[in-house]
Amino acid sequence: MAIPFPFIITERLNLRKILPTDLNRVYYFRSDKEINKYIKREPQTREMTIAHIQLLSSNLKTDKSISWGITTKESNILIGSICLWNFSEDKKTAEVGYDLDPKFQGKGIMSEALKAVLDFGFNQRGFETIEAYTDYRNNPSKKLLKRHGFIPSEDKKDPDNQDNEVYYINR
Repeated sequence: MAIPFPFIITERLNLRKILPTDLNRVYYFRSDKEINKYIKREPQTREMTIAHIQLLSSNLKTDKSISWGITTKESNILIGSICLWNFSEDKKTAEVGYDLDPKFQGKGIMSEALKAVLDFGFNQRGFETIEAYTDYRNNPSKKLLKRHGFIPSEDKKDPDNQDNEVYYINR
């Protein structure tokens, strides 16, 4: 039985499933230099983006991750994305990741989306801990995480990226 997609509505936003029709926007988020300046990712092609969207759908079906496209109430066009992924085997820990079109940054949009996704992760999915990996130079991301109660992890490091700091929040 397929699990229905967990559509989330906030005051200003719709968090919806990312669809193949979102290809151009997802490609932009994954390839724009400004958005990706703190992310270690190989240069993206449209084919890689198509495969990424297919993976998001597959990971949802196999309960490996949930990815939401962020839209405003006025438009169905993606302005960003947020996900819970990298679930621990016992499904007690997940990682949150996000990106946002620079035109929409600084308006509290990601804060609103993060609050809703944390609520979903803790209260609907029952995660006990949600982690976030962010580059030590990415001050807006660190500020966002701290505002939502995340604290830096003293003992956990990102083996794949020495520039990342690990933050976490417990239920």
